[in-house]
Amino acid sequence: MKSCGVSLAARSVCGAAANGEEEKMASGKASEPKADFPKLTAQEKERLAGVDSSLFGFPKLQEDGARSKALLLKAVSCYEAVILKAEGKVNPEVFSQLGHFNLLLEDYPKALSAYQRYFNLQPDYWKVSFIYLFIYLFTLLAGKAIKAFQDVLYIDPGFSRAKEIHLRLGLMFKVNTDYESSMKHFHLALIDSTLCTLSKAEIVKLKALVSRSVQRKFRAAKEAYEQLLLTENLPPQVKATTLQQLGWMHHTVEPQADKGSKDGYAIQCLQKAVEIDPNSGQSWYYLGRCFSSIGKVQDAFISYRQSIDKSEASADTWCSIGVLYQQQNQPMDALQAYICAVQLDHSHSAAWMDLGTLYESNAQPHDAIKCYVNATRGKACLNTSALMQRIKLLQAQLCNPQPQQNKSKMLPSIEEAWSLPIPAELTSRQEALNATQDSSVNQHPIPSCSLTPQKLQLLGHLRTNRASLTPPQLQMLEQLEKQLSVMQQQKPVLCHVTDCHFLLKGLLKGPCSHWAGSNGEPASCTASSSASSLSPTSPQITPTHLSSPPHAATTSGVLTKDAAPSAGKSPNAPDHTPSQGLANHIQQKCRSDPGSPPTPDNRPLSAPLKEKTHSTTIDGTNNHRGSSFEKVNNVHPGLHRADATGSLPSLNSPPHYDNQGVTMTGMTSPLRVEPPAGAHKRSVSSRLAACSSVSIHPSSSDVLKACRNLSKNGLSMSSILLDRCPPPRPPRAPSPPLPKDKLNPPTPSIYVGTNRTPSSPPLHQFCTNPANPITVIRGLAGALKLDLGLFSTKTLVEANPDHLVEVRTQLAQPTDENWDPSGSRKMWRCESSRSHTTIIKYAQYQASSFQESLREENEKKKDATRHRKGSFKHIKFGTNIDLSDEKKWKLQLQELSKLPAFSRVVSAGNLLSHVGHTILGMNTVQLYMKVPGSRTPGHQENNNFCSVNINIGPGDCEWFAVPEPYWGVINNFCEKNNINFLMGSWWPNLEELYETNVPVYRFIQRPGDLVWLNTGTVHWVQAIGWCNNIAWNLGPLTAHQYKLAVERYEWNKLQSVKSIVPMIHLSWNMARNIKVSDRRLFEMIKYCLLRTLKQCQTQRDSLLAAGKELVWHGRSQNEPAHYCSVCEVEVFDLLFVTSESNSRKTYVVHCQDCACRGSPNLDNFVVLEQYRIADLMQVYDQFTLVSSTH
Repeated sequence: MKSCGVSLAARSVCGAAANGEEEKMASGKASEPKADFPKLTAQEKERLAGVDSSLFGFPKLQEDGARSKALLLKAVSCYEAVILKAEGKVNPEVFSQLGHFNLLLEDYPKALSAYQRYFNLQPDYWKVSFIYLFIYLFTLLAGKAIKAFQDVLYIDPGFSRAKEIHLRLGLMFKVNTDYESSMKHFHLALIDSTLCTLSKAEIVKLKALVSRSVQRKFRAAKEAYEQLLLTENLPPQVKATTLQQLGWMHHTVEPQADKGSKDGYAIQCLQKAVEIDPNSGQSWYYLGRCFSSIGKVQDAFISYRQSIDKSEASADTWCSIGVLYQQQNQPMDALQAYICAVQLDHSHSAAWMDLGTLYESNAQPHDAIKCYVNATRGKACLNTSALMQRIKLLQAQLCNPQPQQNKSKMLPSIEEAWSLPIPAELTSRQEALNATQDSSVNQHPIPSCSLTPQKLQLLGHLRTNRASLTPPQLQMLEQLEKQLSVMQQQKPVLCHVTDCHFLLKGLLKGPCSHWAGSNGEPASCTASSSASSLSPTSPQITPTHLSSPPHAATTSGVLTKDAAPSAGKSPNAPDHTPSQGLANHIQQKCRSDPGSPPTPDNRPLSAPLKEKTHSTTIDGTNNHRGSSFEKVNNVHPGLHRADATGSLPSLNSPPHYDNQGVTMTGMTSPLRVEPPAGAHKRSVSSRLAACSSVSIHPSSSDVLKACRNLSKNGLSMSSILLDRCPPPRPPRAPSPPLPKDKLNPPTPSIYVGTNRTPSSPPLHQFCTNPANPITVIRGLAGALKLDLGLFSTKTLVEANPDHLVEVRTQLAQPTDENWDPSGSRKMWRCESSRSHTTIIKYAQYQASSFQESLREENEKKKDATRHRKGSFKHIKFGTNIDLSDEKKWKLQLQELSKLPAFSRVVSAGNLLSHVGHTILGMNTVQLYMKVPGSRTPGHQENNNFCSVNINIGPGDCEWFAVPEPYWGVINNFCEKNNINFLMGSWWPNLEELYETNVPVYRFIQRPGDLVWLNTGTVHWVQAIGWCNNIAWNLGPLTAHQYKLAVERYEWNKLQSVKSIVPMIHLSWNMARNIKVSDRRLFEMIKYCLLRTLKQCQTQRDSLLAAGKELVWHGRSQNEPAHYCSVCEVEVFDLLFVTSESNSRKTYVVHCQDCACRGSPNLDNFVVLEQYRIADLMQVYDQFTLVSSTH
């Protein structure tokens, strides 16, 4: 794709302004009086022609770059003048270019506003890498960068700034404690030879830091940070971030340093960090935490105030402000700060707990109970049991009120608090900002609407009690939320930081706020001298400092209360432990995983890491060849005033941003085939027919001729090869929601009485019917006379005692619950460790476990709730035992041939039988050896294929299953809990699923029962007794199966996850082997062939035109499909292998994009050809729809 530059349309618009606007761009009279608008000369237009946002991060507008900055400022003025005169009929490209220029000038609010206007005018928002421009701003302002970055790489894998994207994804995944993904993206950045804002050595060091974090080597990580600081010419942003992380890590996890030296060193590092990057809200927040921990209240307030300036939407900061206000005996100020925190993050348990403590200390138990209940529902509540005790105590007090409890309220109720000045204003602006991120915002004018303070108060009340609302109340809540959203869409999208400063009067004057104190008088500045620990008899509780458990992200997209460990207590507060009461956020070691160290990049990730070399200024030569930026559609119109920019040195000072320069850099290979962003097919579903811009009916020769004509005519390949569909997204929950009495449906169950029933077509049709997510077939083993004893532990040991077994060490828990190791709170994340053993050793463990259970039977009856006290027992689960070797397991595999054809491991009607090679565990049998409590965590099968599971016995298994259409809801829960849906280990909370109207099938699988798991069903399983299971995957020859398999193939690609099933390779084999009579299935397969055929021809043409020779390699029998060794996407036909591996015949395969990133001219690569294009054409032409009567 070509560099965006200044489009012809935009140039013409700018030229119209420069020439006195000879041609009117808008109808009607201009609303502004005629003025002398700036004009761009022809030379200036030429200099601006190569400027786009992909230059962001490389240049510096300093010293001799002042001319470049002046030119950009002049261009901004020119474009703004055009917009003023146009009155609503502005060419969208004007907003695009205005966004570029403001971004390069680091005027982020104005850039975001311009881009939003551009997106609002362009329906095909998803098409190409224009999203890249928007990402930095989302990173800085809204924290939505990860998904947007993934979209860019999915749409255009060869994007010119892919290295920058991988670098930032690596940093952001580390922030989210997803170290595996972080390491992968750092690796992808390392193999890329294109220019980057960080040097290779610096990326290596960052990757090493992640590796040490994974290994929990904090001392080594600290040394690595300090070593990085010694690097010569270290970019300021890197230095600031390194100091930030070093200081925070020293404050939170330094095990040996005394408190004084520990906090002193941390403060020193953080102060240096904010000197270098004063706009980092996270650094200011950390600094405030450190000051607070040593009792420097004034300094803590100043730091928090600076953090609010830089990153207002931080629940952690507002909660910390509330703590300090409460310690200063300013309950009204504390109340508003806590409400702001829970407004920004409704699941912020620490804020709800502190708010409850505040109400309880003011003798308002009704409100305290509501806050504590909300705290128990938060994702970071580690002492649920203590909270429940506290709630019961308060409820008992309400039943027996004491005389002192009848005094008048000192604080507004929780319902009234939502409409207090600061929370109401913050909520309004946050709703407006969130609305800008919704791509489905109506683009048509919206009638004016506003909410009165009374309505805002009602809205807050309804939100607080959402779980207990009646249907009419829920309808009223929905209407109020819509009204609020509509009202905010009438206003400028970005919140002006200055707008809220008058509300932060308590902070303007430091701790001595003039907000009303408990008695309406100015509150005292004296720090609280004591705090009592929590106990059922202790109603007075002083909040301690906010803690930061792992696994979450803030609204700023950098670090949250869940993203890094936190230590430190409130000034003058005695020590408490979670077991002592509500202040479970005091001690870092009691609530955060020691393996979750401080993150490496808590600055706004949109702020680029600067590089001094390899760049030229706008005045110099432009060698940049970026990607073209097409249209992105996202939310709200409305440009901001020029004064609505940046962050502020103080709450009442004018906003300001330091402006830095612009240069051009970057390169692409002449050999790069700008991928038709869909070289491998996009989501093949019912939308493909509407989305596809091509027909599947032409012959192969017509298809290839069209490709060549497009190239000759100089047209963009993406115009025909790119689907007119956005990147894949998880599905929304089905609508309307099911009634509560339908959320526990009975599991479809069939009893097989004779040996004829299993092979009957109705049974096959019943199992594969999408209306049946899961089916239990009982009595199958008896009807078919299956000898399941061949899979018993005794027989397995006799057959192959030394066969390898993967072991997962887990905690034995109730089947419908998942607790953290301490037993204090429910969670989604499943913890387990991996090891290996042999069948005979696991058999010994299985037997000893049974004997031990008999001895402990009486002891377990003594305490039915022991699992909630952290006394979980460690168990070992033998999983993924490979039974594919026909020599070792001949008898076992022969026995399974008795099964009906539709459920056999190998059959003509099984798509996986046409892959042509072994995929362990999918088209081969796997064995599982279990003891009670052994868990298979929640997941969907690889590429959404069906699955068969037979319980060998003697014990039972309990199954849970959710229909495929609800996987998006499960994915959202995983995101909320900072768990990777595809690769993470999770166990759903049944209560949360019930509250969100997700149906759950639940049943017992007894020995001999066969479970048919239908396409895409989400499921999780736990052994109730001692048993073995066998399982494998199946692919029914249906359009529904193929559709969901391809959709998951594309979703995996978007998520940078390897697809175990090579869908392109499989589709071509299906075309060779299968006659298809189902039109929908035929069209989807044919479309896949069409897309890949075009890609193969396009690659050949480009490589041969560049003089790159193709080496015939062919394919051997049963040769597996190939994947890129770097990014793990499927590579079909043309294999890019390193010259060294080719000479050694080891064939390290790369995809074209990764090969070009490593060697722009492909000098170090050999291109191997596996298929003749004539052969592919023949397969394509011969694959036709057959009549169903044949």
